[in-house]
Amino acid sequence: MFSFISKFIPLFIYPLGLTWILLVVALVLRKKPGWQRAAIILAIALIWIGGNTWVASALERNLEWQYLPPEEFAEEDVIVVLSGGTDAPLYPRSTVEVNGSGDRVIYGAHLYHRGVASHLLVSGGSVPYLGESVPECQQMAELLVMLGVPEDAIWQETFSRNTYENALYSYEFLQEKGINHIVLVTSAFHMPRSVMLFEQQGFKVIPAPTDYHITVESWGRLWEPDFLTQLYNFFPTVSNMSNTTHSLKEYLGLLVYRLRG
Repeated sequence: MFSFISKFIPLFIYPLGLTWILLVVALVLRKKPGWQRAAIILAIALIWIGGNTWVASALERNLEWQYLPPEEFAEEDVIVVLSGGTDAPLYPRSTVEVNGSGDRVIYGAHLYHRGVASHLLVSGGSVPYLGESVPECQQMAELLVMLGVPEDAIWQETFSRNTYENALYSYEFLQEKGINHIVLVTSAFHMPRSVMLFEQQGFKVIPAPTDYHITVESWGRLWEPDFLTQLYNFFPTVSNMSNTTHSLKEYLGLLVYRLRG
């Protein structure tokens, strides 16, 4: 139940959810034009703030650049790859597919082939109310085999449904093997919260972020004194709203976990 609540309640805090609430309020207040107008103006402001390129990029950059990929890795026992980057092989898909966070699995395989660790632990179960029937760790394992990783080098943690449980159950799994030094692979925007939770469990974490959205080049282009560029940046887009929402989810998670100790 906590897993469901932790995913459901924030929907009403993110820009799209708040905009929906404000528009419903505006309908309810149609006999009070002053309050109705205020609700509509706030809804428009939320769409613009959450959907323009400057806000979305700044929020992402602050998360992503907290951890940068190390140039060299000391050899460790295991690479832990967090779920969220695959789609199950459900019809009409003929095989496991990668989504926007699929770099996690690809980068994990890359590090394995570089000799960074002798094993990969893929962490992630299934969340039925999100329509997931195949554990994500199983999907990642299948993809890793496609990428040339031997099956006996892949460990699966099948119980976790969120990042906190990724850390909790990974620790239980690896503690039995006497391992507490890990190379942690996840999306760059997700790394600050992940490092905090894994270190809280007692791991010595070497962050190996991937899936960067904001590069030095794209950040520089964001501030170019070009009218057409800035006109495009000004208008809200669906992709910017999505990126803002993902970032706010991470900031909210960091705040909640810190308040809960």
